[in-house]
Amino acid sequence: MSDVIVEKFAGIDVSKASLDLHIDTLMKSLHVAYDEAGIAQIVACLREVSPTLIVMEATGGLETRAATEFARGVRPEIRPLKDEDTRALDDLLTRRRQLVDMRVQEVLRLNTAASEGVQKRLKQHIAWLEKRITDIDNDLNRRLRASEAWRVKDDLLRGIPGVGAVTTLTLLAKCPEPGTLNRRQIAALAGVAPLANDSGKHRGKRFTWGGRADVRAVLYMAILSARRCNEVIKAFAERLRQAGKLPKVVIVACMRKLLTIMNAMLKNNAPWRTEIT
Repeated sequence: MSDVIVEKFAGIDVSKASLDLHIDTLMKSLHVAYDEAGIAQIVACLREVSPTLIVMEATGGLETRAATEFARGVRPEIRPLKDEDTRALDDLLTRRRQLVDMRVQEVLRLNTAASEGVQKRLKQHIAWLEKRITDIDNDLNRRLRASEAWRVKDDLLRGIPGVGAVTTLTLLAKCPEPGTLNRRQIAALAGVAPLANDSGKHRGKRFTWGGRADVRAVLYMAILSARRCNEVIKAFAERLRQAGKLPKVVIVACMRKLLTIMNAMLKNNAPWRTEIT
């Protein structure tokens, strides 16, 4: 009689101060402090047990450090997670977006303000926001160019007509997987893959949903530019338009096309000229 293979599943509860590991099939539990020593204890335990699946609940970002260390120490073959430098870049990008949103709101208020005193204060605040945005842009660029790995990827991606600094920064910080996944996986990750809506014999209309909204936002802006200056994207969009596709469908398809090109370039370390030959 062949041996029965028992799958082992590990659940990890994360709080600010501690980590709690439980492996149900082995009735094994571990409570440790959320620090380097505690993470090392859990990594050692997980290596010994070799669970089929490790489950962690999202805890407002507290889980990110632990997930990164567990992936590196237990499952190095899985897709890359954000390291400390990437998380710092992500935080800066998030702060930049918040400041840009505030600037938009203040400009709208300035357009409707009747009092000269209020107008003056709004202009002062807008100038302050613009200075902070410039400071963050300089910091982002410094961090990007200081890393050889990021610098190589940045140079490759910025060689694509229509792709600028914010697009490459967002992709590197919020989506480190390009270059490690296939075209279907990367499209689904960004939320630009058409997903089925079928049930039984019913074949519903395909929709795109889910994925990383920040990445989709910069891809959308990049496509608005690429449709004017990128011959590959321009020709692709025109073929879809002539085929009768709706404008929204054309835009999303172009976003998927651009992301697929980026993924292939990073995977093969190939410059843009390879894509247009």
